[in-house]
Amino acid sequence: MILKTFKEKSNRKYVNNLLATHHSNVNKDKIQTVAVLLNTSEFHEFEVFRVYFKDLGLNSPKHKIAAFTLDDKLEYNQWNAHFSPKDFGWKGKIKNTDLETFINTPFDLLICFFKNDVSQLNLITAASKAAFKVGISAQDERLYDLIIDVDLKDINIFKQELKKYLNILKKL
Repeated sequence: MILKTFKEKSNRKYVNNLLATHHSNVNKDKIQTVAVLLNTSEFHEFEVFRVYFKDLGLNSPKHKIAAFTLDDKLEYNQWNAHFSPKDFGWKGKIKNTDLETFINTPFDLLICFFKNDVSQLNLITAASKAAFKVGISAQDERLYDLIIDVDLKDINIFKQELKKYLNILKKL
């Protein structure tokens, strides 16, 4: 229990260091590849995003959806990647190669669709090489380039607002 708390604190410190040295690299390029980060305890309807990408005209096969679960025994074959707390070590160390690949892939857009403040999700968001990060949680505004503060059940409002802002920013 005590080690878990220290591990959590070391990862939080790692995230704070990443965010302190983070320089927003938002460019004017159009969006081609999209990644979605979900928390399965809050939202698990991943297919909504695949349909949404098609509606936006984003048909790249390089889109990824990663799901975080607290139960590391569950196997989800419908997600491109899934991970649990066991996939994280001390000081931001990632133990899962799929997750490491997800973080290091330079997606044009990362959608973080979760509200709860989960240190593992924050670590992935902060470490991600995505060019433009969108979130729905205002827990730590430093994590995102754009925050659309809606409830998880308001997915349609989120999709409308995201499309509106991406058009304003000339990303679509």
